[in-house]
Amino acid sequence: MMESQLRAILVDWLASDPVLSTALNDVTEEAPSRASLPWLGIAASASTDWSTKTARGREVRIALELQTRGDEADETTALVAQIEERIESLPRSPSGFSLASTTFLRSRAEQRPRNTRAVLLEYRFRILEA
Repeated sequence: MMESQLRAILVDWLASDPVLSTALNDVTEEAPSRASLPWLGIAASASTDWSTKTARGREVRIALELQTRGDEADETTALVAQIEERIESLPRSPSGFSLASTTFLRSRAEQRPRNTRAVLLEYRFRILEA
């Protein structure tokens, strides 16, 4: 339940950013079926127990995938920086739980056919039930 809540809150937080909302055609919990590039979606998530003696908790890992098109990597690099900044500014007390920490884990970038690029960003969130 907390993992699903976090996913929804994260997608809403990213979609509500004024820069990202104009730069991306879609921000979604999964790969959009009809949105043109660029878009951002959650590629995968997983959670493990991170409870304390007094509160239920989860450590949630979320991988986001950014799909773009273009000859130059500069535009994609700037977009990734904006996404990372927005993720790291996620409010600490969203509805239903408390966000104890947000940690960048890794990224992977690749050039794909037809002049497309894909960037995978993975983060770890530690949350406690409110």
